[in-house]
Amino acid sequence: MEWLIDLLTPHNLSLASTILLYSFVIFAGIYLGKIKIFGISLGVTFVLFVGILLGHFGYEVQGDTLHFLREFGLILFIFSIGMQVGPGFFSSFKEGGVRMNMLAVLAVLLNVAIALGIYYIQGGADGETNIAQIVGVMSGAVTNTPGLGAAQQAVLQVDPAAYDISQQMSMGYAAAYPLGVIGIILTMIILKVIFKINIDEEIRELDQEKSDSTLAPHIVTYKVTNDLVDGLTIAKLHTLINCNFVLSRIERPDGSVVIPTANDEVHMGDLVLVVCSIADEEVFKRFLGPTVDKKWEMEKGPVVSRRILVTRTEYNGVKLGSLRLRSAYQLNVTRVNRAGVDLLASPSLRLQMGDRLTVVGKLDDIQSLAGKLGNSMKRLNEPNLITMFIGIFLGIIVGSIPLQFPGMSVPMKLGLAGGPLVVAILISAYGPKIHLVTYTNSSANLLLREIGICLFLASVGIAAGKDFAATVFNARGALWVAYGFIITVVPLIIVGCIARAKYKMNYLSLIGMMSGNYTDPPALAYANKVANNDAPAVAYSTVYPLTMFMRVICAQVVILCFL
Repeated sequence: MEWLIDLLTPHNLSLASTILLYSFVIFAGIYLGKIKIFGISLGVTFVLFVGILLGHFGYEVQGDTLHFLREFGLILFIFSIGMQVGPGFFSSFKEGGVRMNMLAVLAVLLNVAIALGIYYIQGGADGETNIAQIVGVMSGAVTNTPGLGAAQQAVLQVDPAAYDISQQMSMGYAAAYPLGVIGIILTMIILKVIFKINIDEEIRELDQEKSDSTLAPHIVTYKVTNDLVDGLTIAKLHTLINCNFVLSRIERPDGSVVIPTANDEVHMGDLVLVVCSIADEEVFKRFLGPTVDKKWEMEKGPVVSRRILVTRTEYNGVKLGSLRLRSAYQLNVTRVNRAGVDLLASPSLRLQMGDRLTVVGKLDDIQSLAGKLGNSMKRLNEPNLITMFIGIFLGIIVGSIPLQFPGMSVPMKLGLAGGPLVVAILISAYGPKIHLVTYTNSSANLLLREIGICLFLASVGIAAGKDFAATVFNARGALWVAYGFIITVVPLIIVGCIARAKYKMNYLSLIGMMSGNYTDPPALAYANKVANNDAPAVAYSTVYPLTMFMRVICAQVVILCFL
């Protein structure tokens, strides 16, 4: 059994021993991370603590191997996040998202300001806690692993041999992280008490907002009673009615149902099914006539409704209007479902891989269009590795570009964290416009992201474990925990009070915004449990992209300005 003992012995730097060590750290960390205490779990972050434990007992990895796995894991993690948030990154600034994102940015800036305030109060450069350790504590306090990776990259930009400083940053992160998760949830409870929140009332308020929403497609039937539109073609109606709409079906007075093309006419007594924005309903009442209550799906006849998946790459980024579905296929597209959200099928809407088109028409015509667009679930399950590695390639190049700013000791670089993040956001947001397939199903994206974060956290933990106990389990470590708790709680209370008192933000959206602001899935899980609806998740996804970007950049800027 000597071979097995040798394989499991600390300080064995063989390839087999290294793979064995990483496998154990990752599976043990994920398993332990599922354990809930008072309904809270640390999730995949527990991989870091298992790595620290084994590193403390002498397990190590050869330097070059550890550095490669750490950086490659960080790249996979960051790039996958960028591809996930990119499609909604710029749209998150629209309407109510602007205010929510500005509040999130305020919280980020307050985190940085409080961290720097603590740094100077405890003595600045002459204090017991250096700036790298403070940044590590700050990253742990806001539960943001990419920020830690970006800060470590910045440290190595300043001094390529400063691995000790990088490991100290990991220790500060590990010391502050657990109480960071608890602090976010505690703040949610404090705000609930301060403002005497009634959850049922908040839910009713959100339901009312949804019922009044003007964003979702609105389906309504009109009876044509206006003799001024009698005999007008559908094409002419589109020129006269200045809004996006789809005229889906027409029932003639004799009971026949037709799928209108651009050249079909509306006549007095026709019943027309219109898909538009709810805000435009009054326009059609004045133009066509009164609304009527009619259930079209119960009608028998040649007209059917089906959903078609866009799975052929040549239609990625193509405008819906360019397909000329009415004239070529005698079909109407009434809605487009993208990532679970219904969009109005306007001619200017650009299709993306994975879009689900609700099509109305004859079954044979629908089948013909389905063959053209692909409609193959199997195709969506195939990963687009070309786009992924093009993005990583360009991300590393962008991350290596030196940017000189006044006051920085060395030129700033986005690094292996910021570069792939920026490129992934841009590719996923604008790739379809240049016919670049950016679709990745959620399972594949999650797999890449989890593999990346596990490799990164395992590497960080193993490297930091040797000196972790001596550094953290003392008076200084207790101060780091206290610093982290202050950095966690104070900005959230300030921003939460502003959001609720000044802007009257719904509490369920507020706690979702707080979770997204700290990019913290355990906090989101708690918020979802409180709300029992999707309001926290919507707010989380609204602020998550910008917050993630800001935290990655701010961590680097602080290091480059003060180290």
